[in-house]
Amino acid sequence: MTEKRPLVWLSAAHSKSKVRSALVYRWELTDFNAENPVPLLLSPPVGAKVGILDLSEGATDDLPWFEHWLEALNLSYWVGIVAHRPISGTRTAQLITRYCSDFHTLPVDSDRLDTVLGHLWGMAVIREPCGTLPRDGYQSLVLEGNSLAIRQSRELLRRFAVTAEPVLIVGESGTGKDAAAQFIHQHSTRASGPLVTVNCAALPESLTQSELFGYEKGAFTHALSAHPGRLEQAIGGSLILSSIDELNLEQQSAILRFLQEGQIERIGGSNPIRIDSRIITTASQPLTELIEAERFRSDVYYRLGGLEVRMPPLRERREDIPSLAEALLDSSALGAEHKPLGEAAIRSLVNHSWPGNFRELQNRLRQGLLLCDRDEITPEDLGLAHAGTDTGDAAISNLSLEEFRARAERQALSCSLALAHHNISAAARILKISRVSFYRLMEKYNRGHSGGHYRQGSPPKGDLP
Repeated sequence: MTEKRPLVWLSAAHSKSKVRSALVYRWELTDFNAENPVPLLLSPPVGAKVGILDLSEGATDDLPWFEHWLEALNLSYWVGIVAHRPISGTRTAQLITRYCSDFHTLPVDSDRLDTVLGHLWGMAVIREPCGTLPRDGYQSLVLEGNSLAIRQSRELLRRFAVTAEPVLIVGESGTGKDAAAQFIHQHSTRASGPLVTVNCAALPESLTQSELFGYEKGAFTHALSAHPGRLEQAIGGSLILSSIDELNLEQQSAILRFLQEGQIERIGGSNPIRIDSRIITTASQPLTELIEAERFRSDVYYRLGGLEVRMPPLRERREDIPSLAEALLDSSALGAEHKPLGEAAIRSLVNHSWPGNFRELQNRLRQGLLLCDRDEITPEDLGLAHAGTDTGDAAISNLSLEEFRARAERQALSCSLALAHHNISAAARILKISRVSFYRLMEKYNRGHSGGHYRQGSPPKGDLP
């Protein structure tokens, strides 16, 4: 009998559906749900590559919870199950779009679902031996780019990395907060020490102290041996408190003494343990706003927010999107046969509003590679058939005519360079202007940038508009 492959089943509550019962005979299922949160503090099953996101109960209120767990589990592919076809623009549709490679509506054909899971499993296996970039390798691509917004964030990260002060990284989901936190650790004097990440969003209140501070043998019924907490494991290195804005007030109170005094006591112990580690925190919401709403303690914030970096959303750095997309495709980090982006596909990527930011970009490119049956990827393959003209900016009505023109010219330069693989003559022909006019536009939008020597075909990478 063939050995069962591991499959993760993520749902609001333990599922007893018929399709789950059918898959049990072919897959080794591991459940993650609100009734069974403890495994998430550990790690996914060894060898797990695919998972089921069960939204069949229509648990819309649980979507933020699902998103945190999806990030923590970090599988290669997810398949969604929903009661009805999601309506475009709803929170369920956004979750499916950002994280899932396929979805099925009730009643689910278990044989068809098994075939899809098998195909995605095969795709994940193919990725591994073919030089795929490690997770932190392709995540760090989000820090690349030449837009003013990302250049400013990179400069702050470099400056803060060499200090010993706590750093707070704020940004929307998918903007690269984890990559930024890892960048700080890797460029700090503690780079050779451990890097410990605590996913605060997945930390049950009842387990906060035992998970963070550890416990001594006999501290409670099942404490059969002493166990160092996550904070203690970070001694000599860096501690990342990810999604700290998800901690409730009681959990914040539990870590306040540690932040004040730099020491802890294990549960059941009486000896203080000095924690010498660099504190890096991330948050998806501005903590000052949470303080005003009385959802975050100001005394905790003032011990975390001395140095703050904001990671810009993808819609604020549209000129980086073509090069980021090409880098993801060229790196084979998406685990499929390389195919180039067509001109219309690049336009749709640049004009999309990107609510899921870099993570959504990865997923849409993966979808495009899987669905493309032509020589180049189209907007339809990316699920962006209607994104050709929508800029998605909430503040677009405040732009002047000159600002509209400047935005259009910058996007035209960026897209044409991407299509021409940075060959200036070819890019100028795409825009139907002379090379002299093309150079003039590049100089216009690169003011303040240290110049460089251009060859006829290839401007330096740093000189992209």
